[in-house]
Amino acid sequence: MPSSTPQRRDVTLPQPRDRRLDQAVGPLQPQDLILTIFGAYVRDKGQQVWSGGMVKILGEFGFTTGAARAALGRLVNRDLLARRREGRQAFYGLTSRAEALLNDGDRRIFSFGRCAGGTDQWTVIWHSIPENRRVTRSRFASRLRFLGFGTVQDATWIAARDREQDVRLILDELKIADYVSLMVGRMSQVTPFPPVVSQAWRLDDACRRYESFLSEFGKPGQVGVELSLPAEAFRIRTLMLHRFRSFPFVDPELPEPIDPVRRLRSLVLKRFEELYEQLEIPASTYFWQKVTAESHLT
Repeated sequence: MPSSTPQRRDVTLPQPRDRRLDQAVGPLQPQDLILTIFGAYVRDKGQQVWSGGMVKILGEFGFTTGAARAALGRLVNRDLLARRREGRQAFYGLTSRAEALLNDGDRRIFSFGRCAGGTDQWTVIWHSIPENRRVTRSRFASRLRFLGFGTVQDATWIAARDREQDVRLILDELKIADYVSLMVGRMSQVTPFPPVVSQAWRLDDACRRYESFLSEFGKPGQVGVELSLPAEAFRIRTLMLHRFRSFPFVDPELPEPIDPVRRLRSLVLKRFEELYEQLEIPASTYFWQKVTAESHLT
């Protein structure tokens, strides 16, 4: 748990905005937000947070006490959070499964937008996962989208990079290698790219999300204001990471010649890197003050 006191500094913070989110972003979901928070602040082995503090934290994002407690309970049922009771108090920590998922997510999120865009390698997947494994099939689809895959027809997916190693890990984890065919190769220049691109991805959605991000959190290099409210630093840093986590699902990072969102992605990435590190100390200090039960004893 952080013990250092944050120093006053100048950073660029967005102006307060209505809690109703842009149509391009969609409403916050409490379980997803909890995972974002744990992923950003509760990563040391064995760390646990007080349930009362988490309920108050979620309340700052507009969730009722009932919704917050229900979301925490559902994450326990999904084996993503472990609950420990100490008298009348409850504490939550990450499970091994959650730690593995967050580690995979970190590798993707913090490499997103940082790879060269000139690759000519594409990955194609076709699967025949049985109907009685519908949950597994849904998880597989979600993991593929997070890697930048788009679907061109039922059970057929394509990615604009060599994703073989990433996919192999998912196949082993979900135990579905027997139902999946995977090919890596070069796209022929005989036919144009647009048909498959427009079929597999909604790049207009990626544009809207990027523009919404820049509207909410500002553009790179904007003049800063003095940070005096750790609560605001925590809110901004957490929401910014939560928004950024969604981009790999909608932006396939196409090769540069056919990448219509490259400029917007670059602006968003620079802004994210500017604020994420600058706000780390005040945001983390505020979070642990809220979720440490001892700090609330009188």
